[in-house]
Parts: sequence; structure tokens; C-alpha cells
Amino acid sequence: MDLTITALLIGALFLILGCGVWVGLTLTGVAWIGMELFTSRPVGDAMAVTIWGAASSWTLTALPLFIWMGEILFRTKLSEDMFKGLAPWLERLPGRLLHTNIIGSTIFAAVSGSSAATCATIGKMTLPELAKRGYPEHITIGTLAGASTLGLLIPPSIIMIVYGVTANVSIAQLFIAGVVPGILLASLFMGYTMVWALLNPDQIPPAGPSMTFVEKLRESRNLLPVVALIGAVLGSVYSGIATATESAALGVVGALAIAIVQGGMRWQQFRDSLLGATRLYCMIALILAGAAFLTLSMGYIGLPRQLAEWIGALGLSQLQLIVVLMGFFIVLGCFLDGISIVVLTMGVLLPTIEKAGIDPVWFGIFVVLVVEMAQITPPVGFNLFVLQGMTKKEISYLAKHSVPMFLLMVGAVLLIYFVPGIVTWLPQQMAG
Repeated sequence: MDLTITALLIGALFLILGCGVWVGLTLTGVAWIGMELFTSRPVGDAMAVTIWGAASSWTLTALPLFIWMGEILFRTKLSEDMFKGLAPWLERLPGRLLHTNIIGSTIFAAVSGSSAATCATIGKMTLPELAKRGYPEHITIGTLAGASTLGLLIPPSIIMIVYGVTANVSIAQLFIAGVVPGILLASLFMGYTMVWALLNPDQIPPAGPSMTFVEKLRESRNLLPVVALIGAVLGSVYSGIATATESAALGVVGALAIAIVQGGMRWQQFRDSLLGATRLYCMIALILAGAAFLTLSMGYIGLPRQLAEWIGALGLSQLQLIVVLMGFFIVLGCFLDGISIVVLTMGVLLPTIEKAGIDPVWFGIFVVLVVEMAQITPPVGFNLFVLQGMTKKEISYLAKHSVPMFLLMVGAVLLIYFVPGIVTWLPQQMAG
């Protein structure tokens, strides 16, 4: 009977999604079907109370603020300034200016919180510049596809806020926990790029004119605004001066100040940034509300408990459980976006995770890493969609050249499993 119910609800989920219905409404519809058919609980008041509670959560306030901050910066000269500031320091590295994709994405990720925004912002600047300088298209696309996923891992991260809300985990601790893994993953991407460049030296254009140290420093002044903003947002959280929500408000004020000083904030840009943030947040809020109702419905049916008991009965070790969940998330990522994955699965999986003795903060970073993989897996890879819009290439072509980055992410997951201090050390210092 339980398998029948599960199969019916999963079938309903994919059927409704396949009809083109919005994800949030699909989740609400499946929850209604489950509660109406398989429980005696009245559906109407349960749906109203749950959706209102999910939509009015104070913790969730950080989400629209960080989205707005990213939208403001998206409309400034930030990306152009980053390229100017980074390029002089990278000319002597193997791979040269290919690293602008990775370092630029890492820096912008720390003020955006969205991998799609990171991909679009950095890609609009680096793709034409690198093509003009003669860098191979496939490695340029591959490094950008992988590095832009750092928008999810390096704080502030939209998906961390969603996980923190759904799993009842400190968002500030999640933010701090993502710093070292984010730097680690960026380092792996840069290491791969260097190895590729050393193996294919004929495909890398010659270095540009050399610059003195003083000239490099002069160019680096272009990085000061974004470095100051990152320092203010992360520093306020780490020091305990501000909560994640307050640091988001600080980020918006800082982003507005940068935009005004740069002369890139007119009424039109302000209006576009506000509307863009509103549209994106409304979509995410609808998904969260639908997922909260689905979690309630699943709770009344008893599926989460039964699934947790079933996985627990398999007698999997922690490593086996992590490997199974990684495969599960990757498959799910072929059909759903990252936020939907988190809100759909956390209510079901958290009891199992707790039973296995896995730290929920560590698990949050694990989930973000695996959801990053989903950003570059077809058919529903958001970063692939963004890249397709910019390059007009087939999804299969883009996915093919993203595979090395995908494999590096798998390696990063195994690394944080065997060395959990990569994730947990900074949050422990923060708590201390």
C-alpha cells in the first residue's frame, strides 16, 4: 500500500510538471491529492495555515534582500571592473585569462547568492573577451559552467537560506560553513584549468604585455568595491554583529551605494532591479509554500517516517548513505531545480540523517554541493540554460564540456566526507 501511494504521488508530480504547471502549484496540488485521498484530515484549513506560515517566516526575509542585492550589482559596472582588476595577476599562470571565469565567479558568488546570476554576469563579460583573445570556446564554456555554480556554495547563498528554513538550521552557521568548501572547489577548478593548459600549450594564446607590480596594484583598485561589500556582509555575520537577515539588508545598502557611486543607478535601473528581485522571489516563495504543504501532507500519510525506517533498515554505513543520497539528488536534479529539490526532500530525509548521526550543518553543505551538480546536468540544468542563451549552443554540447567540472564536484563531496573539518571548523570557531 505504501509503495502504491508513493508511486501514485510521484506519478502525479511528474504528470503535472510535464503539463507545464508551475512547480509551486504542482507541489500544492500533489499535497492536496495525498491529503484528500489518504488521510482524514480536512484539507482546506491545513493548506491555508501551512502556506501562510511558510510565506510569513521572518527568517525568509533574508532571501528577497540577497536576491535584490544581486540584481542591483548585475546592473552596475562590477563585472567589468573585476576583469580589469584580475587580468594583470593571471597572465603568468598556466591557463592565463581562463582563470577570470573561476575567480570572477568566486568573487561575484559572494555578493550574488544565485548561480544563474553569476553565470549570466560573468559570462556576459568573459565569453566575448576570451573569444576575442583566442581562447578555445569549449574550455571557456566548461570553466564558466562549473565555476558559476559557486553562486550556491559561497555565502550569501539563496539555497542555504532555503535549506536553513526547511531544516531549521542556523543560516549564519551555514553561510560560514560554505566559505572553505567554496574556496576548495574554486581551487580544484583552477587546478584542472592549469593541468589542461599545460597539456595543451598550443591552444593557449601568448601572454599580453608584462606589467610592473605597481601597475598591477593600480589595476587592482577596481576590485575594492566588491571586496569591501563581501567583507561587510560576511564580516557582520561571522563577528555576530548581525544576523543573516540583517547582513542581507546591509548588503542591499552597500550594493546601492556602489551603484550610485559608479553612476550606474538611475530610476530605470532601480526599478528593473526591484522588479527582477520581486519576480524571482515570488517564484521561490510559491515553491516554498507548496513544499511546506507537501511536507505536512507527507507527514500525515506517514511516508517520511516509513522511508526513513526503510533506509535505516538497509543497514547502510554513513559513507554508503551519502553515496546513495548523492546519486538520488543527481537523478532528481535532471528534472527539478535546486530549490525544489531541497524543499521536496528535506522533510523526508532529515529524520534519516539525524538517525545516521550526520551533522545537519555538514549535510546542508553536502546538499548544496550536489545541487550544484544539478545546475549542469541536462535536461533541467539552469546554468546550461543560461549558457545556451548566451552562446546559442546545444544543451548536449554544453553538458559535454561541463563533465570535468561535474567530476571535480564529486571529488569535493568525497573530500568533505573524509575530512569533515573542511565544513565544520569555521562554524565551530564562530560558535566558540
